[in-house]
Amino acid sequence: MSSPGAPRRAHAPEECARVVALTHEGEGIVREGKAVFIPGALPGETVRFVRTRRHRRHDEGRLIEVLEPAAARVAPRCAHFGVCGGCRLQHLASDTQLALKQTELAESLAQVQCARWLEPLAGPVWGYRRRARLGAKYVAKKGRVVVGFRERNAPYVADLQHCDVLRAPVGEWIGPLGDLIGALEIRAQLPQIEVAVADNVTALVLRVLSPPSAADRERLRAFAVRHGARLYLQSGGLETIEPLDPAGATEPLYYALEQFDLRLEFRPSDFVQVNGVINRALVARAVELLAPGPGDAVLDLYCGLGNFTLPLARSGARVVGVEGEAALIERARGNAARNGIGNAEFHVADLSKPPDPDLPWLRGPFSHVLLDPPRVGAREVLATVAALEPRRVLYISCHPGSLARDLGILVHEHGFSLQAAGIIDMFPHTGHVESLALLERP
Repeated sequence: MSSPGAPRRAHAPEECARVVALTHEGEGIVREGKAVFIPGALPGETVRFVRTRRHRRHDEGRLIEVLEPAAARVAPRCAHFGVCGGCRLQHLASDTQLALKQTELAESLAQVQCARWLEPLAGPVWGYRRRARLGAKYVAKKGRVVVGFRERNAPYVADLQHCDVLRAPVGEWIGPLGDLIGALEIRAQLPQIEVAVADNVTALVLRVLSPPSAADRERLRAFAVRHGARLYLQSGGLETIEPLDPAGATEPLYYALEQFDLRLEFRPSDFVQVNGVINRALVARAVELLAPGPGDAVLDLYCGLGNFTLPLARSGARVVGVEGEAALIERARGNAARNGIGNAEFHVADLSKPPDPDLPWLRGPFSHVLLDPPRVGAREVLATVAALEPRRVLYISCHPGSLARDLGILVHEHGFSLQAAGIIDMFPHTGHVESLALLERP
């Protein structure tokens, strides 16, 4: 008998079945017998497939043929689709992607009654991605360097020439970056490129395992000048990131939130929301839903560099931002000062464990709370939030499962009611479901 996860034998029989749903990774689900996850298959389709790998609770399958295609199936725009792991749903119409994500959110929250479903926050579906991590690999058999995202379900770097979801101009730099790195003496010691597209300049952080020679630096400098990019070198941890040309890196990276007359500066390794257009819409909706005003006090947990804190402060409320990464808090304080905001303060705290109620930043009262946790959710701080007795809590989530768990705790254990919820299309053409939920005390 094969062990879990072991490949099935080559003569696995072909099967035909109807696809009923999608996984979180955008794979079609067949539930006739043991569930099978099939990349490339869409809900409503009848497909022919073989089971390729066994797991304890499901199998993996390989799509052979679509016998009855879904009405929402479309031709993928990118020639690399199916190999590159950057996108999973280019073969599904964008409006149907939104509908399926909304359905997934509703099903996840089935145990928590929602008073109102919000219209999805949607924006451009191409050229939206301003943050990315690309792999770079010198392939001796090809005699060149390939640059791209990782292949789907494989550790290899996908051999791309362009990318339709990366924000301009980076999407057209994929091929030229491969040529650049291939011409370097350290071509085999440059495995990664971090992309950060700011409003004022595009930054590329090159992870270098060996220091570039003088000749390599000249090649890198010429690429930066030709493409109008700003290059950084990273030899170790994040603290080792330094500009290739320090004299040309005087203006900080920034993005603007025009509706709130804000300009937020950041460093190329900092976390910023991947989709700038959607981020602006999300911030505006967050402020609208929370609706604080003068005399109110807002606690912004997992605040980062002030993406929500500073717009909320424009309302006239006192705002307290809390974040576990000290470098981001330093950036948040600087952003507040540069934007002339004196009613926001920031604190460093580990939010992965229950906070000490005697901490200075917990001295309320707080009328509003905003939560924007990582994928694991905010379970450790929920009792603390409830004890503050805020009128409104806005929870912004990047994972439906942790959101459903945490909302269940707030509603069933702490007496909140779910007033509104909806999806945020932060990552078009992927299975990622981001969402927000507004809770109130009855």
